[in-house]
Amino acid sequence: MSGITRYILRQMLVGVVFVSIALTCVLWLTQSLRFVEMIVNKGLSIGSFLTLTLLLMPGFLVVIIPISLFAVALFTYNRLIADRELVVLRAAGLSHLALARPVILMGLGATAIGYLLTCWLIPMTVRGFHEMQWTIRHDISNVLLQEGVFNKFGDGLTIYVRSRSPSGELLGLLVHDKRSAKAAVTLMAERGALVYTETGPRVLMVNGNRQEVIPGTGRLSLLHFDSYTVDFATATGTKPDRFRDARERSLSELAGIAEGQVNPVEYRRFKVELHNRLTTPLYNLGFSLLAVCILLTSGFDRRGQLAQIMASIGLMVATQAAALGMSNLATANLALVPAIYVAVTAPIAFSLWMLTRESKPRRGGIPAAAPPDIA
Repeated sequence: MSGITRYILRQMLVGVVFVSIALTCVLWLTQSLRFVEMIVNKGLSIGSFLTLTLLLMPGFLVVIIPISLFAVALFTYNRLIADRELVVLRAAGLSHLALARPVILMGLGATAIGYLLTCWLIPMTVRGFHEMQWTIRHDISNVLLQEGVFNKFGDGLTIYVRSRSPSGELLGLLVHDKRSAKAAVTLMAERGALVYTETGPRVLMVNGNRQEVIPGTGRLSLLHFDSYTVDFATATGTKPDRFRDARERSLSELAGIAEGQVNPVEYRRFKVELHNRLTTPLYNLGFSLLAVCILLTSGFDRRGQLAQIMASIGLMVATQAAALGMSNLATANLALVPAIYVAVTAPIAFSLWMLTRESKPRRGGIPAAAPPDIA
């Protein structure tokens, strides 16, 4: 590796790291707002909140890294042009491809990281995220009774709490329990508490009454009690089995699934997910090459490189739009799966063609002027 390559590579590496961290923090902040509801309504702990949000990050890195690489390559080479460094390097005899070598090396390294993410880390973290989210939503032991709200648990249990004392005691309790097929039961109590036992959480009610309408007669049965407990054990019933979507499956599962095992829509999603995992990391190389191929082949302009920068951004956006469009079309019709590979290889092929198309002497062109004689 030449000193010039190391020089450019070092600048790009530092830039990619900082831009990726900044974008990751922004995405983490926006995604964390989704789980505020779980903190308020489900009593989600800070540790569980951080775990949930961090499990989402590998999936975003696949999108963040190519964009970071594109932006840093565009900035670095535009600065080299503005500082006349590329003019000196071209005068030293370096070709477009030699000048783009740092970008190619960074793109290949990012592609390897992308394959590590898509083929191993992302399926594992997505599965962990969905399992944890599923447990929080269906495990009644994670609930937090809100004040002034009719809290529904599963199918048939509703609890209302008027207020909560500083010591955690529940005041003004109303429980409507219709889990029994015979008759619905309504309970009211002056105070109570949420207690946890070996068999699960229970609501302990003190100084209240139990009301039940006897079926067939319409008569109200009223029972006053000093203490009464309501069990959450059957509030949600047996936790249903969770269907694992395409992003949670390993490559072997996606490749080996048969059409009859799932419905046709899910089958197409599984197959498109398989091809997306094999192609998405290549956008690291494609985006980075698009960033420099226009700048390196357009020549120097004293007025700046704004037009070339906008052209590179336009090509990148068009490539990303084509990738999303091809994936959606392939999900509807698997015959269009080859279009996914065309969308990812086209920017790489175009950029390499631009970089290897050296400035050859044009036929009929004006010959270069001879150097002046020095007396």
